[in-house]
Amino acid sequence: MKVTIDIDCTPDEARQFLGLPDVKPLQAAMLAKLEEQMTQAAASMSPDALLKAWLGTAPQSSEQVQKAFAAFLNPLFGKTETP
Repeated sequence: MKVTIDIDCTPDEARQFLGLPDVKPLQAAMLAKLEEQMTQAAASMSPDALLKAWLGTAPQSSEQVQKAFAAFLNPLFGKTETP
């Protein structure tokens, strides 16, 4: 003997019938927080932010470049005069 039962209900109705908790508010809150974190991460990866991070401490003038090279090479070759 074979018995088939068809139940026509929505997922919410099935959840309520089985006594399972409603997780929609928790899911909405977690998705909002995830979206905020992803937006912040995307903003920190913008080309402007990356260039500022990479070149923020780079010398800006030719004198600064010359001083940076002199400071780097002085320990290797001894004290040299910079014009």
